[in-house]
Amino acid sequence: MTMPLILSAESPVMSHSSVPASTAEATDDAWLSVIHKMDEAYADMVRYQVEIEEKNQALEQAQSFLDSVQSAMSDLLIVCDHQGRIIQINQAAEQLTGRTAEALAGVLFTDIVTEKFRSKISASLQQIRVQSLRDCEVELLGPEGVVPLAMNCSARKDQRGRLVGMVMVGRPLGELQLAYKALNEAHADLKLAQERLVQSEKMASLGRLVAGVAHELNNPISFVYGNVHALKRYSDKLARYFDAIHSGASRPELQALRAEMRLDKAMADLSSLVEGTLEGADRVREIVSDLRQFSSCQSVAKTEFDLIHVIHSAMHWILKESRHNVTVHDHMPLQLVALGHSGQIHQVVVNLIQNAVDALENTEQPQLWLYAGDNGAQTWFELHDNGPGIAPDNQNRVLDPFFTTCLLYTSPSPRDRG
Repeated sequence: MTMPLILSAESPVMSHSSVPASTAEATDDAWLSVIHKMDEAYADMVRYQVEIEEKNQALEQAQSFLDSVQSAMSDLLIVCDHQGRIIQINQAAEQLTGRTAEALAGVLFTDIVTEKFRSKISASLQQIRVQSLRDCEVELLGPEGVVPLAMNCSARKDQRGRLVGMVMVGRPLGELQLAYKALNEAHADLKLAQERLVQSEKMASLGRLVAGVAHELNNPISFVYGNVHALKRYSDKLARYFDAIHSGASRPELQALRAEMRLDKAMADLSSLVEGTLEGADRVREIVSDLRQFSSCQSVAKTEFDLIHVIHSAMHWILKESRHNVTVHDHMPLQLVALGHSGQIHQVVVNLIQNAVDALENTEQPQLWLYAGDNGAQTWFELHDNGPGIAPDNQNRVLDPFFTTCLLYTSPSPRDRG
């Protein structure tokens, strides 16, 4: 790049012949240095211009990208300053509020929510300084009424970490509320159905025992009934004898009457009749108590009970009703104290034995083996049968709740416990 030399009319032209050689060379070097510096400055300006244009292009692309993302968002997006005034919103927010971004610019966010949520929003401005808000319910004022939203609110900070505003992202709760409501109703229905199914299964198990229990009750009741009739006859005889005594009958007459009514035999039978009646009544009471424990829905505290008695009671009920002559091998101790709910354990044992007996329906010489014991930490009970077992396809489902199409697994052969 060259610079023109401008001469004024008043200035005499100096030629190289009139200027010393050393001065002329210095002047030329100075001009060359100036020209070089100007070339460098021009090159820097061109480079800076190119960089600025590239950065402007990148900014335009970033702005275009952000605009496209905000326009594509189905969730509401609102950006506010630290005073809660709206700075920017996306297209979804414009549709929900029915107002443009220009119309909402500078408007307080609390002015576009319902009255009951305004104090909550004001408190949120202080809370987000410490912690973001998640799933905060807000009601927005829309063109057609109130729009419930589930909003997340986070703090917006500058490069120095100072709070400059907040960013809110919300989603209308209309469809979500319907989905949650339907889910809650379905869960409630399922829970009710489970409770009814559990109770129905219990009543079904109880129904299978009714015939056996009725037969079991009939024996002691019939025994008590017969004894009471005998006691009634004896009481009539004794009343007749005492009437004779009060009427002043002689000793020979009383002896003859006593022999006639066989009072000596009646007196000898009284003790056994009373004991038999009491025994029958106690048996009825035990049966009723066992039946009440089985059918009870009440939750009671854990107590000590005789597990062997519970097992024998359940076994007796099932085998009384069974159509098969099942041979039982009892390898249990005479008594085994356990801690728990005897009624609930009774239900489990009844179902377990019933399943085993059902599995023996097509088995020749059906047999059951009973084992029980206490290892110090646990009280255990095992039941084995010689039935066919469970189909392999169903073995993985035996512990599924309410799975009743297969039988509980019991080993096909007993273990010799000596």
